[in-house]
Amino acid sequence: MNSSPLSAKACEGPTDDVIHQLAFSRVRTMRRLANWLPAAVLFVGGLLFWEAIVRAFSIKGFILPAPSAIASAFVAEWAALRTAGVSTFATALAGLAVGVSLAILSALAAARWTPVRDGAMPLAIAANSTPIIVLAPIANSWFGLRSAWGTILVVSVLVFFPIMINLVKGLLSAESSQLELMQSYAASDRSVLWKLRLPGALPYLFSALKVAASLSLIGAIVKEYFGGSQERLGQYITSKAGLFQFEEAWAAIVLASVFGILLYVAISIFERWAIPWHVSIRSA
Repeated sequence: MNSSPLSAKACEGPTDDVIHQLAFSRVRTMRRLANWLPAAVLFVGGLLFWEAIVRAFSIKGFILPAPSAIASAFVAEWAALRTAGVSTFATALAGLAVGVSLAILSALAAARWTPVRDGAMPLAIAANSTPIIVLAPIANSWFGLRSAWGTILVVSVLVFFPIMINLVKGLLSAESSQLELMQSYAASDRSVLWKLRLPGALPYLFSALKVAASLSLIGAIVKEYFGGSQERLGQYITSKAGLFQFEEAWAAIVLASVFGILLYVAISIFERWAIPWHVSIRSA
């Protein structure tokens, strides 16, 4: 009995399209690994060099603890570190959300009306120039030592300026030829904002968000140095350093760095989803 053409085709191996897709996927995976390899080698090599220097010169732990000692303290203190880390990260994230929201509203108003821009820019620069160590005691006196609103205030002020200044720059970056084209279609100001200015400003906004992500954790931890709940990273680092338990203090610093990296990665992933058309995303 002769086999049908359909069954004969099913017995054939993978088609050329499937082979090409598999080859492309393999090449893409190899390229990603090649991009990450230098960073991984540098990270591991730096840790090994750090460990070797501490052991070779018998550096005391209160000066610079070894990575192995920090890792041991991280495991031993994981329960306390997790509680403190989640509390600090939550307040930092809340402050980031408040600061970003206020900055976006201010940037939209500043880009729309020149008098608002001329008046808001000096205030934003003044807020950015104010040291955190000045804001922290004021926030404590306003909201109390144990209130999370003091930390939210400090973080909001800290991230406000980079978000606002970058977004205003992005909103005003539309070219005159693009604006003339929108005017030729009798587009309203709202249409120009949503279809031209905001899409062009998104790359500026995400660049500022990546900077603000790190600033939010820095601001939250520095604020906590000046008092607050003991279940916060800032107070944890201060208390452990005061007791000369520097391995535990460094473990808290590592945890704060991990939270910062995760927040940066989350923003980068959202950026790829939001603006896949931008040249920086397409080239990556």
